[in-house]
Amino acid sequence: MIQTFRNKALADLWASGKTAKIDAKLHDRILRRLDRLDAAAAPDEMNVPGFDVHRRRGFKPSYTIPVNGPCITFEFNGENAARVDLEQYH
Repeated sequence: MIQTFRNKALADLWASGKTAKIDAKLHDRILRRLDRLDAAAAPDEMNVPGFDVHRRRGFKPSYTIPVNGPCITFEFNGENAARVDLEQYH
């Protein structure tokens, strides 16, 4: 289950299904990934075809999922996803 968000626009998108702060073309792709993240109890459950989930180098155990430019980043706190963010870090 998603426990916390770092990005307010991403939290708004998750709560309402829309936000003006994130490109509307990305909403469906982001929401599909957040749905899977909400159902996952461990990072390896996010490793499904098309998501390209990988661990971030140089960071404490955190993971990233590319979304046509920006990436969803997250950590796991027990069986919950925490500090879910949408960032452009490349």
